[in-house]
Amino acid sequence: MAGRQEFAAVYGVKGTQITQWLGRGVMNYDHAVIVSGSPYWLMSFVRDFGKRMPRPKQTDDRVVQQILAEQEPGEWATSVAEVPPLLGLQETTQLFGLSSQQNMSAVFRKGGFVPPDYSLSGSPIWLLDTLVDVAAPMMQARARTVSWAVDPQVEAAFRQKRYTGPGSVIVPRGLAAKRALSSANG
Repeated sequence: MAGRQEFAAVYGVKGTQITQWLGRGVMNYDHAVIVSGSPYWLMSFVRDFGKRMPRPKQTDDRVVQQILAEQEPGEWATSVAEVPPLLGLQETTQLFGLSSQQNMSAVFRKGGFVPPDYSLSGSPIWLLDTLVDVAAPMMQARARTVSWAVDPQVEAAFRQKRYTGPGSVIVPRGLAAKRALSSANG
């Protein structure tokens, strides 16, 4: 998987270039998993993207190898459907039924939570199984006030790939958000 920062590094461009490619329709989110409102593209797509450009771009193979090494023992998925459920801070907050993302962020920042399976574009990402099998028991053993019980409905939604809660979509920010709000208000 590659977030905007990793995608940009593979092609030796700034992260804003990824946003420009998206805006111009050169690429889209069809080969991306959305985690905590951010896209993470399949490495198979990222690796081959440059070949499909009107002016082909070369990958920096050292960067590709570094990303792959950080995600060992990863697999080359060719479709988003092959990716196991991934959760960021927003989804983890929902999985444990916490009151706000700030609580989860604070626990994570203080080092009191299981390390993420991946860190992409500066964001922690966990496999659902890590949260259910490792984090939940660990946090329940330490907890004094929070139960850290996994919400079975949220877990089932992730396992069945039908989760639509916080973090499941990209929320427009900046000018895109202003334009969307302006057109919605007529």
